[in-house]
Amino acid sequence: MAHRSPLGTNFLGDGFDLMNKFSIGNCKRPHTNNMPSTYKKEKPWDTDDIDKWKIEDFKPEDNVGGTFSEESSFATLFPKYRELYLKEAWPMITRTLDKHGIACVLDLVEGSMTVKTTRKTFDPAAILKARDLIKLLSRSVPAQQAVKILDDDVACDIVKSRNLVRNKERFVKRRQRILGPSGSTLKALELLTNTYILVQGNTVSVMGPYKGLKDVRRVVEDCMANIHPIYHIKELMIKRELAKDPTLAHESWDRFLPHFKKRNLSKRRKPFRVVDKSKKVYTPFPPPQEKSKIDLQIESGEYFLSKKAKEASRKEEIVKNHSREAEERVRRRAKEFVPPKEDNHHSAVRKKIGIEENHKRKREETAAEVDPGERKHLTKKKSKVREKHTNGHN
Repeated sequence: MAHRSPLGTNFLGDGFDLMNKFSIGNCKRPHTNNMPSTYKKEKPWDTDDIDKWKIEDFKPEDNVGGTFSEESSFATLFPKYRELYLKEAWPMITRTLDKHGIACVLDLVEGSMTVKTTRKTFDPAAILKARDLIKLLSRSVPAQQAVKILDDDVACDIVKSRNLVRNKERFVKRRQRILGPSGSTLKALELLTNTYILVQGNTVSVMGPYKGLKDVRRVVEDCMANIHPIYHIKELMIKRELAKDPTLAHESWDRFLPHFKKRNLSKRRKPFRVVDKSKKVYTPFPPPQEKSKIDLQIESGEYFLSKKAKEASRKEEIVKNHSREAEERVRRRAKEFVPPKEDNHHSAVRKKIGIEENHKRKREETAAEVDPGERKHLTKKKSKVREKHTNGHN
């Protein structure tokens, strides 16, 4: 049996009629996947000026179930420095919650705020909105801004940014990037995402539509991962301009968006000595377990020695190490006074060259002392002696 709407129309028929209107009517060939509608009645209430995506306000007459059977309540603590401000703003908060049938209590002794449903509460989601309200008030959001969370088109998100960075100094530096110089970066994010952003302590409180909350959370998390918010601001500005062009509605925008993610290779530590494992023989068995210090002491017998014997053996080992080091030091010093060994062939060549240089030097000295006339006489005499010597040999 088909369900009927309050106006007497068939839901199933309306659905197929809409599908035929948007899919079959615009196609050149018949659509065979959906069943054709059998309900062709005109719908005078369905006009073009109706916004089908508009969220209607929930009014008391819409609650046909009556009052709630049980009371629901939420409580949250607030810091000491917010006590004076909340005490002054509480009458305005009480009047605002009273319109939705929600009761609220401010406990200054315990330092807590409590909201709960009453017999006048008609909206089931009002208590959840009130819970978000006291949560934002405890996070230092102004009361005039926090009461906007009671609207249907406004949601909130609290990003815990302190857990994303370990170092406190690094966290403070990256949190300052969200604010920017004189709060310019924060204001740009608020205008592009249509949200209200408050950076306070270890958290970032955001209020606005769901799409804006998603964008702001991504910006904050990437900022804590060392990606500057200015890149996201540039991306959001480009997306806003592309959304104005109807021709790009069904195309991918990746070619227009900036790519700011790191592309460098992984800086994995490379070992200093690379072992060639191809020469090793593969064995499916693991290597034997290394012996512990106690096992080595048991093998050497040191484990069973008394305390005095261990001390004596330790001192004896120290003395041996000192004597070994002293001998090595003496040997290293004496090594400097040992003459290097020479080769016999090279030494003979050097000796022969030295003798020839001495003879040459003596000849030059004698030639410098003798007169030119005598030098000719000596040369003739030497030549005669050489001829005589050669003839005698022959």
